[in-house]
Amino acid sequence: QVQLVESGGGLVQPGGSLRLSCVCSGSIFRADNFLWFRQAPGQEREWVATINSGGSTDYADSVTGRFAISRDNAKNTVYLQMNSLKPEDTAVYYCARPPAWGQGTQVTVSS
Repeated sequence: QVQLVESGGGLVQPGGSLRLSCVCSGSIFRADNFLWFRQAPGQEREWVATINSGGSTDYADSVTGRFAISRDNAKNTVYLQMNSLKPEDTAVYYCARPPAWGQGTQVTVSS
């Protein structure tokens, strides 16, 4: 079965950067599409970014120009580089390879 494990979350000041990682096991990684979602307290889970098996990417308007999704097929890992972070980026971030989900990693942007 597919398992996803995220890491890299933490506390960062506004304007700072973090890189999230998602290690995938149990799938043919290079053939899969991966997504990042986030969920802030009291809000619905929202889509953040997608990378397909060919490396093409897509982003939510709220993160375009600040976040970058990438993948390393040799390491079975998907990344989310987050720059120019804002307090409204505070959320639990989840990696997904539908229908599988990771457990999430907390990102808090605060001074």
